[in-house]
Amino acid sequence: MSTVPAHTIADLRRVAEEMWPAATAESWDRVGLVSGADGAPLRRVLLAVDAVDATVSEALDWRADALLTHHPLLLRGIHTLAEDTAKGALLARLIRGECALLAAHTNADAPEGGVSDVIARRLGLLHARPIVPGADPAAGIGRVGDLAAPLTLRAFAGRVAAELPRTVTGVRVAGDPERMISRVALLGGAGDSLLDHPEVRGADVYVTSDLRHHPAQESLELSSAVGGPALVDVAHWASESLWLAGAAERLAARLPGVEFRVSELRTDPWDFSVGAAG
Repeated sequence: MSTVPAHTIADLRRVAEEMWPAATAESWDRVGLVSGADGAPLRRVLLAVDAVDATVSEALDWRADALLTHHPLLLRGIHTLAEDTAKGALLARLIRGECALLAAHTNADAPEGGVSDVIARRLGLLHARPIVPGADPAAGIGRVGDLAAPLTLRAFAGRVAAELPRTVTGVRVAGDPERMISRVALLGGAGDSLLDHPEVRGADVYVTSDLRHHPAQESLELSSAVGGPALVDVAHWASESLWLAGAAERLAARLPGVEFRVSELRTDPWDFSVGAAG
């Protein structure tokens, strides 16, 4: 006689929607259930930043019923699920392995306990608030706050590095290493879109990822002329990976009996570097 599972994929979708409402995602984002059936049983969930070959293999080897990622696999439109394409091959493996795929992206960036909020807490920022508030003033894009005591830029960058998992690119810094840092602006993930925001311009340092050459250079030239932040550029995967453990804990509290695991695989794309200047 078949038994009714204690929890199903529908329960995971419901709780994820309560924690990270899809309506709070950016208009360009693609969040929620990517593949899977609401009625399928839910016993094990693997959390990761990315749905890539390594994390899909980990989920299937563990016999997970769902893989919950931060980055949506289908963020940009595709026109085929043929298995000679990267995304088609991943989805086919997940479907055959009866492992659902869900994404919580910008809807998981903004709230308390979200990606940027976790970084702010790990760095010990006081009175941290969103750079761009949402409908809920406590939620929004990025965070800005103050250190309990000023640090030199070199010491602050060391604190950032200590809180993040190690990557090939490490922590890149632009600014006088002896400059004193009190006010910190940050954005988990790619953040050069906020380089001109008043809250960022008014900070002593801006911590984010994927800073491109020209926007970073222009920001530093402006800072040299009229004042502005030093820049700390960290690996995209590393900054967003800090969110996973707290997300797993909160999900486990709402879905007792379901096992949640955070992938320890590094899905940062870079394997090694050579010739870096000191």
